[in-house]
Amino acid sequence: MLRNFAFTAILGIAFFIVLKFVNASWVHPYIWYILAFFFGLSFLIYRLMEYGMKDNRKKFVSFYLSTVVGRLILSLIFIGIFLYHGLTDSLLFIINFFILYLCYTGFEIYTLYCNLRRD
Repeated sequence: MLRNFAFTAILGIAFFIVLKFVNASWVHPYIWYILAFFFGLSFLIYRLMEYGMKDNRKKFVSFYLSTVVGRLILSLIFIGIFLYHGLTDSLLFIINFFILYLCYTGFEIYTLYCNLRRD
């Protein structure tokens, strides 16, 4: 969980520096909402995976696949809510969202690989 917090903090600092010191027209103003959403989602997934690996390792695959489907559904709901309320630049919002989606997915795979390699 500490890795997740550190990863989010590094991304937050990077976005803060880009928004403060660089004319970043490619970063949507709602990037902080997206970052908070992914932090909460990765926290939830981490807890579910921890629960799935605790009792029975045979349930790991089903827990992992259910978290992937849950992440996809929650992400579509998140995007849908913001698009429904109207955005100034919806394409930029979606691009920023999926870039962070790929970053967090890659980070999750890396941490799962490190944890499974130890066992």
